[in-house]
Amino acid sequence: MWVPFGRSAREVPDGLVADVFTGLDVDAPGGVPDSVGEVEFFVLPYAFADAHPELMARMPRLTAVQTLTAGYEHVLPFVPEGVTLCNARGLHDASAAELALTLTLSALRNIPRYVRQQDRGEWAPAYKDGVGVVDDALADKTVLIVGYGSIGSAIERRLLPFEVDVLRVARTAREGVHAMSDINALLPRADVVIIVVPATDQTRGLVDKAFLARMKDGALLVNVARGVVVRTDDLVAECASGRLRAALDVTDPEPLPADHPLWRAPNVLISPHVGGATSAFLPRALRIIDQQLRRFVNGEELANIVPR
Repeated sequence: MWVPFGRSAREVPDGLVADVFTGLDVDAPGGVPDSVGEVEFFVLPYAFADAHPELMARMPRLTAVQTLTAGYEHVLPFVPEGVTLCNARGLHDASAAELALTLTLSALRNIPRYVRQQDRGEWAPAYKDGVGVVDDALADKTVLIVGYGSIGSAIERRLLPFEVDVLRVARTAREGVHAMSDINALLPRADVVIIVVPATDQTRGLVDKAFLARMKDGALLVNVARGVVVRTDDLVAECASGRLRAALDVTDPEPLPADHPLWRAPNVLISPHVGGATSAFLPRALRIIDQQLRRFVNGEELANIVPR
């Protein structure tokens, strides 16, 4: 088996042998362990660029693949028929939810503007002399969570103490959760729209010109899902007009080129896809790897199997 961390390699259950594959430089000597043809369980490195799912084609004994991401669209095309694919549902719930809330509060309370003022040594509250727009509060807002799964519910738990009303949308309706087909009616009610859907054929380009047009004037779009869910040109147009605001941890394209107009669009806050990259990642990733390997060696069904 291959694991991405030395610690996880040292603590594998009895009966398993592990090599460390970080994916950092597959072209360097030793970058691809000699055991590639013996791998039965492949835990992919976390970063998309380092995952190298194409190596599965060189693993004739491969039985199971474990991602350390909740999304798996970057891996799915490479998984051989008959191989079990598992995602990391739950691993990033806390960190992604924290960032969604951080982006929301930062955009509403004008934190980017205050940071720039601090760099200039400038004391200039928005309400100075009764002129200008006061900071926007999260309290009393209506927040629409688009993609009410594991991360979506974690976001809601962190939102509720801020005295908001929450609307929920998921692929399938259930008690308290609307179906995606209801989204057109819900968008005009929301002050904040948080996107946390996976990247699928159904969600690519979901947030397009028509979607954005249904959002109320001054509403905030927060995307902690995947960049391809939003049509970037349509979002740039709405933000450039001043009608909407956006706070984005993901973009399309990604990385966002330095000359891209999204960087300079007014009322846009961008973080560089860091939703899962926190101190919570490693201990939670190690727990998932440990639990999955114990299931594997004991012949038990793995957790978080992706249906195919």
